[in-house]
Amino acid sequence: MCRPVLILLPFLLAAVLVSSCAPSGSCQFGVAPPSQKVLTQASIHPKDKHGFPVYRFQDKHRLVRTTAYTCTEADHIQYGNKSAAGTPLNYTRRLRSAAADWSYYPLGTKFRIKGMPYTYVVDDYGSALTGTGTVDLYKPSHRVMKAWGLRKVELSVVEWGSMKRSAEVLSKRTRYHHCRQMLSNILRIQPSLRKYVQLDAEPDLTELAMAGLPRKQIR
Repeated sequence: MCRPVLILLPFLLAAVLVSSCAPSGSCQFGVAPPSQKVLTQASIHPKDKHGFPVYRFQDKHRLVRTTAYTCTEADHIQYGNKSAAGTPLNYTRRLRSAAADWSYYPLGTKFRIKGMPYTYVVDDYGSALTGTGTVDLYKPSHRVMKAWGLRKVELSVVEWGSMKRSAEVLSKRTRYHHCRQMLSNILRIQPSLRKYVQLDAEPDLTELAMAGLPRKQIR
């Protein structure tokens, strides 16, 4: 192999790693359609506001509405390439970041999408995701984000994250409505976590009071 090609090889590999989008703008993500079994089982579950199933935690194979985001969007640019967990957003061959309502997919949850070779980790959240089962996948650019768009996929949970860790992080951000909502839902699901939660001193914590936290813990 000639020397110029050797020099350029790392850059060519990086370009492939960032996305599988052609110059024309088309992207090949390799997503496989959901199985008939998952589609059939989805019909028996209650639905969120988007009409997608709300699953129990024992249901690891799911029909999920997915969207995409990137760190240079207007509502994320202030955070740079950091996730809500405070870690760098991942986009590698093995691991990629995703955002979700942490009461649906707790911080650290790992999952796969049928037909794709990557493992995703939930390390981010977003106000538009609160109260839904939608999963927002991190993409490295606006072009790849738009190419993904909105997709119905079969998602398989590989490993559940930590409700305790989710509650601890969210309890420090209760000045934000969507964080209060997620925390309230987590405490309803696992009341035993109340003893680990140290809340912000905020004037309007109705959701948390409804979750059963003692007033001295709220104020």
